[in-house]
Amino acid sequence: MLKPILDNKLKEIAEKKKVVPLGEIREMAYTQPPTRGFKAALIRKSKNLKIIAELKKASPSRGTLCRDFNVHRLAALYEQAGASAISVITDERYFGGSLSNLSEARKITNLPLLCKDFILDPYQIYEARCAGADAVLLIAGALTPEKLYEFLELAEKLHMDCLVEAHTASEIEDAIGAGASIIGINNRNLRDFKVNLEITVQLIRYLPRGCAVVSESGFKTREDACRVAALGVDAILVGEGLVTSPNPGRKIRELQVEKGARLNGREG
Repeated sequence: MLKPILDNKLKEIAEKKKVVPLGEIREMAYTQPPTRGFKAALIRKSKNLKIIAELKKASPSRGTLCRDFNVHRLAALYEQAGASAISVITDERYFGGSLSNLSEARKITNLPLLCKDFILDPYQIYEARCAGADAVLLIAGALTPEKLYEFLELAEKLHMDCLVEAHTASEIEDAIGAGASIIGINNRNLRDFKVNLEITVQLIRYLPRGCAVVSESGFKTREDACRVAALGVDAILVGEGLVTSPNPGRKIRELQVEKGARLNGREG
């Protein structure tokens, strides 16, 4: 499923550049207000697992997830419930997102915002900064090591953090080699969208001390959160589990379980 998504994204980027040229979006990006620390929010001392709560309207595998999708309501609710950061999916065609959702969330909350998209071009990092993002998602499996390094460097110049997502040991190696300091272990295989929490169990051993670790996808119950919290991860990213819940605030509090003290040489 990944290839058609990436092919469509390249077409979208080409069209956007015709409307707002790269030079113009770059200039705008460097004049934005200061960012809020995304990594700082994840590593802030706490005995409990941090929650990155996601604004996610739909998915390619399940279609519409939340028919009453309201950015203002959800963003405010996530902050009130104790989320440490908010992830905003901005891909429109496959996930029903938009950069305007990111801009709207910025008006509602003081929490750090992650722009979650399939980033393939520097243009997208500039536009994310202009829309109010404090961090961007970079998918190791969709980028060459050279591109990964380039995008991390650009984000740093814009005072943004990067959550570098990996699904295999080799992708983690690429992320570390490129200088990533926040690594997300995606329990979802983007080729077929199947989810398996065992991926975090298998891959956390490859992450060095000092790296912020996020486990992504598949969190529906307190038991799911406990399973990865015992490994010493810093945060979990939760999307479908929240937007499909009748009470997202209660679900966030349910998932804020106590972290494990130490595993595989990592501080919990």
